[in-house]
Amino acid sequence: MARIAYFGPQGTFTEQAARVLAAGDELVPAETIRLALTAVRHGEADAACVPVENSVEGAVTATLDGLSDADPLVAVAEAILPVHFSVLKRPGTTEIRTVASHPHALAQVRDWLEANLPGATPVASSSTAAAAVGVHAGDFDAAVTAPVAVEHYPLEVVATGVADVSDARTRFLLVRKPGELPEPTGADRTSIVAAAVNRTGTLAELLTELASRGINLTRLDARPTRDNFGEYRFFIDFEGHVAEPRIIDALAALRRRCRNLRFLGSHPRADGIRSTIEPGADNDSFLDATAWVDAVRKGDLA
Repeated sequence: MARIAYFGPQGTFTEQAARVLAAGDELVPAETIRLALTAVRHGEADAACVPVENSVEGAVTATLDGLSDADPLVAVAEAILPVHFSVLKRPGTTEIRTVASHPHALAQVRDWLEANLPGATPVASSSTAAAAVGVHAGDFDAAVTAPVAVEHYPLEVVATGVADVSDARTRFLLVRKPGELPEPTGADRTSIVAAAVNRTGTLAELLTELASRGINLTRLDARPTRDNFGEYRFFIDFEGHVAEPRIIDALAALRRRCRNLRFLGSHPRADGIRSTIEPGADNDSFLDATAWVDAVRKGDLA
């Protein structure tokens, strides 16, 4: 049984994702995303489950920063969960004046709160589960939580299935120390973080290396390097697997252009969408081109 750290405490969406990605393994909550990643780096956990992006609120910056700093970790699997919240209250509460949750969660139920609890004041907490703990302790009147929270805390359900955007989803990663990667499936995602020289056209050059090889992006985010004002590193997800010749060729080109390039993993996509392959950009075309160059070097020009 593997030991899997996850962004906790118990009762978060990340726990739900960890149940999907590491069914049957020991799940250990960590207070922050960075501590979950640190547990893997220090050998205290075999892997960590962390959120990476939400369809409403965008990138989870704590995860991006945590993966780009310190020793490398790689994603080996992902899960995409629909985000529908439960609103929980302390038993016996008749008036809800404060509603606590993580800022991302509060942003995703803002309209519902205004319509159903117009007099309640939203209060930010470190996680949805921490909000539930606060309600149980009497710090808040209600909490916006993941549905799984009601399994861990003695609270009453005010409402469930709450979401301003009905199809909101969050993507979670299972990350571990570098080693053997999942085999390519044809429906894969590769992730990198690129720090390039800060000059005109830098990002366009990086994206051109992918576009010229017919590689489709699935996500692009920028975060400050924290070294010099105005310098950024780019988090890029794209279709394909590092075992494929076309992806190998693209990564080699990106490595030449970047001051620093960190590989963050190749793994099957949770949605099962297969890679879009443009004419002339399939793996056989790259293999054929390499074989032709080898033949030219050997003097075989037939």
